[in-house]
Amino acid sequence: MRCLLVSLSWFLLKECGMRIRRRLCVSPLLLLLGVALGLFYQTLNVARNWIRLFHGPWSSDGLGLDETLRFVSALETLQAQDRLVSDSSAPRQTALVLTGQHVIIDTEVQLYRRVLQQMGYDVVLSRYAETSSLLRPKQGVTGLSLLLCLSSSETSCLRRVSFSQLQGHQRVNLLPQLLKAFSDAGDGLCHMFTHEAVAGAKLAMRPYSCASSHQKHQVFTRVNGFTKPITSSLAPGVVVNVYVLITSINPLMSFLHDTIVLTAKGKNRGQTNRLKSLKPEDMGYAASYQAMIGHIKRVIGGVLEAVASAYGNNQIIKRCLLCYQLLTFTLLFNGPLTLSIIQVDTDWTFSGLNDKTLDQEITKDIMLEDMLHFLLKPQAPLSSATKAACREDDDCAQALDLSLSQENLQRLLHFYQQMKLPGPFQPVFASPDLCSSSVPLRSDLLIKIACYYERQQNHNLRSTEAKSLGNIGHMQDFLNQGNAACANPLLRQIYTDPPLTTTPPFDPQVKEYHVELPFDTVMVMIRPEPFSSNCRVHLDELHGPRMAKLPIGLGQSKITILVMDGEESEVVLTTYTLHVFRESRPSLPMFGDHVMCSFTQECGLVVQPDQPCGLEPFNKSLSPPLPCNSGDKPGQWVVPCLSCHDNRTCDWREIVWQPDDCYYPLVDHLKLQNCLADTKLLFIGDSTNRGMMYFLMERVNISLQDWEKAHDTLIYKNVNGGRTLFSYSYYPQFWLESNQRPTFTESLDTLLDRSQPLFNSRQTVLVVGGVQWLNTNHLRVIRDALNRKGLNNILVVVKSLGMGFHLLVDGMRSMRLRDIQGLFRDNQNLLSAAKKYGFEVIDTFSITMGRYKEFLQGRCACHFHEVEKHVSSSTTKSNRTRSSRPGRNATVDHGMGSNALSYKVKGPVNQVYSEILLSRLCPAKLN
Repeated sequence: MRCLLVSLSWFLLKECGMRIRRRLCVSPLLLLLGVALGLFYQTLNVARNWIRLFHGPWSSDGLGLDETLRFVSALETLQAQDRLVSDSSAPRQTALVLTGQHVIIDTEVQLYRRVLQQMGYDVVLSRYAETSSLLRPKQGVTGLSLLLCLSSSETSCLRRVSFSQLQGHQRVNLLPQLLKAFSDAGDGLCHMFTHEAVAGAKLAMRPYSCASSHQKHQVFTRVNGFTKPITSSLAPGVVVNVYVLITSINPLMSFLHDTIVLTAKGKNRGQTNRLKSLKPEDMGYAASYQAMIGHIKRVIGGVLEAVASAYGNNQIIKRCLLCYQLLTFTLLFNGPLTLSIIQVDTDWTFSGLNDKTLDQEITKDIMLEDMLHFLLKPQAPLSSATKAACREDDDCAQALDLSLSQENLQRLLHFYQQMKLPGPFQPVFASPDLCSSSVPLRSDLLIKIACYYERQQNHNLRSTEAKSLGNIGHMQDFLNQGNAACANPLLRQIYTDPPLTTTPPFDPQVKEYHVELPFDTVMVMIRPEPFSSNCRVHLDELHGPRMAKLPIGLGQSKITILVMDGEESEVVLTTYTLHVFRESRPSLPMFGDHVMCSFTQECGLVVQPDQPCGLEPFNKSLSPPLPCNSGDKPGQWVVPCLSCHDNRTCDWREIVWQPDDCYYPLVDHLKLQNCLADTKLLFIGDSTNRGMMYFLMERVNISLQDWEKAHDTLIYKNVNGGRTLFSYSYYPQFWLESNQRPTFTESLDTLLDRSQPLFNSRQTVLVVGGVQWLNTNHLRVIRDALNRKGLNNILVVVKSLGMGFHLLVDGMRSMRLRDIQGLFRDNQNLLSAAKKYGFEVIDTFSITMGRYKEFLQGRCACHFHEVEKHVSSSTTKSNRTRSSRPGRNATVDHGMGSNALSYKVKGPVNQVYSEILLSRLCPAKLN
């Protein structure tokens, strides 16, 4: 044999050389074939050496591995030989993904596109088979290598695609006969049980396990000849969802994924787990782990073999060489060794997982990526030259049984390649003990391969020679990944609810994205998922949450995703940024034919159940209004619309707050400067109070030169040309421990002391308020503190409560509807108590109640103002004194020249109640 190969190789080289001289050797095929034959012989020698190396260690087991090793070595040789003679310049493959009801931004669609492109496919997306230009009637699927029909597009595929005309290299993610076998024949009866070959079979499967989509995941029983679901939502035992990949029916090739979903007895929701992590005692087994896994495989394998015997001889299956099908088997463990299939789905389904944390979506995407890498590793069709060369070697021909058809030999090589791959899939056989040492080695070629690698893994061979044979070395690398560092600090995907359309589309290598959201989207659940479980992910800050529900304010906001290494490390390896823009309420410009509409509360959040919600015709008072004499006059929002029955017809840019039977006069700039001259305005409260202060400073000075998100004490001395002083103290400092947090009395005393000298008159104004912390006890503290300091005649303005904390935001307290309704009553009590003390009031709760969706940045959803940077061309000077705690202060002088940085306070809702404050300050001061 050796002489024949050497002679043949030399003859081909010599012959091609002679033809080159004659200019007749125009193709390198003969030269390539000659070299390949020579290398092929060398590979056979290596294979024989492998057999000798393994003969010793394995022969003592009595497993008859000489034949198996010879067979596996021949497969290795055949693959190596085929790679040499195959055309390396094969055209790029095309994959068509039919998305059905999936939108393009669905992460499953993005996953298929990303992974397939990485594997060298040109990916084309279409909704249905009828709408794709690549699937013409009577033309089959010519030009396609892969057709993926996602859920809701399967019917379209089955109707349009002729599976009997598929070519050997084409792959479809459907096996029509399996779909038929596990379809609903009525009342959840699996169609397979209507087949005569299965009807009498004893299978550990309830016949009524193929319910329609609206009945899925219910357990059915027969009562008086009728099928009825068990009424209890809790299964009577442990429920496990296992996920199976079928790559062929005849011969049957099936694989079990290591991921499962386990729902404990008495629980509504399941948890992801691993097959290898199952504990037999938790499942009611007294036997070993291997016995339990064997039982699971035996039950599933028995059902699949029954289906294969009934449907496996169909001509479509024989033509669909590379087609595959995903199946979900729901198993019920109900007592020792009592295991039955209670549900079969013709896709991988995860409804048992908690969808609120996006577990369903993430688990499916990870498993689908496993599946794609498992199935689509490049594998060229077996060439005739390779097969011919193998016939010349007795060992190769005998080991491979070359009487196999081209299709079956191709299937054999695919199965062999899949078994070599490290990963989460393992084969399923109806008799899983075939590979037991007590059972003689079967002659079935698939079982030979499967048993070989199972034994190889069980023996955990560590020698270099063993690793060179394939799977075990790679498998150890795969299993040891859990101990590695964050070697790949990239995100697999950014999962969100609702799904976000990013620009550009998500790519792990791209770190910056822009997102636009409609007005009604006020919150987003976000969960970034890294490629490696060894990487940590945090939102917005080093110790931020891994996933969170985040409020999205109007306008621009930013979400930062930090990918970090290890549990203790604070080193950021990669940063992703989402620039989010939430649109304002859509407006329809007025064209003259409009009516005035009004509302006090939206129907999406009814704070006053006894009052109407939504738009109503506005009834304007016929008598001329007078200036309001208090800041808490009842009112309503008024907006022009084409119809009060449709808020989409309104021009929301023209919305105004209209008190009942009075109005708040707008104070012009000159009058404002005069009335606030020689006045000191002291503000104590949270950021909503601070927003009012900065708005007043901007109105007095026309522009705002100083601004910061202070959480301590600030003093601004040079406002209104040095004639007006503004001071501010933040309260409550909720981020401090309770024993370190300044009390309201301490914070108020600090503010009063830092603002000295103060006049006991209305030239001193104290504005107090916040979102929801202020109560009547604080009013008593204010009165006592002012009396103690001899300031009982100053003007006190109470800014009442406001909307906020009404969204279910992670890491923040949230209020239920009845809590918000109670807050309205608390606000009314606060206003009444303040007026009894002689304080001025500004009712901000009634103003923010109807526009609760129009909050700006901030996780509390309570900010109705924001400050943005502007370039100022004016020349001004301001002095700011800041005190972080009593006794410590610093003064900063800013000389503002041309093109200096300035700020602008934005927010129409904040502007409304801030202008009301000004209207109450100036008339009171002038009078």
